[in-house]
Amino acid sequence: MTIISRLTAGHAEALLAFERENRAYFSASVPDRGDGYFTGFAARHRELLAEQEAGLHHFHVVEDADGTLLGRINLVGVRDGSAELGYRISEKAAGRGLATWAVRRLCVTAVQEYGLTVLRAETTLDNAGSRAVLARTGFQPVEEVMFGDRPGRRYVLDLRGGTVPAP
Repeated sequence: MTIISRLTAGHAEALLAFERENRAYFSASVPDRGDGYFTGFAARHRELLAEQEAGLHHFHVVEDADGTLLGRINLVGVRDGSAELGYRISEKAAGRGLATWAVRRLCVTAVQEYGLTVLRAETTLDNAGSRAVLARTGFQPVEEVMFGDRPGRRYVLDLRGGTVPAP
């Protein structure tokens, strides 16, 4: 069974290992976090948890039944009923529908637990997997953007009806 749970201090070690293990895989489709992310991880993790406690963000991990971290999925920049969705699924768990499942589940949580009405997301155009996940979960493209020298697209999902697109 796969679960999504709110990020805690207890996830720090597993999250750092997840990011290290998947660094090359992630940087093939999204800008790399840089070495500073890894060297300053413990302090940054504490800062993010404090920001979560203040209601600025909602961070989550995706784990399998034995507690192995398979991904992370977050709602950041919470303001005026909206937030930006971001997610990362490990290379070993990719391609099995896990990201789509996690986005759908977090959309329900966004409405029911956090009272959000609009979600935004962005991805590079060369990230076909992420674009497919956003399309399958009802996100609509709204504009073209650039991520450094990489073209991308911004998306939006209106949750005001209180429903999340079904599979």
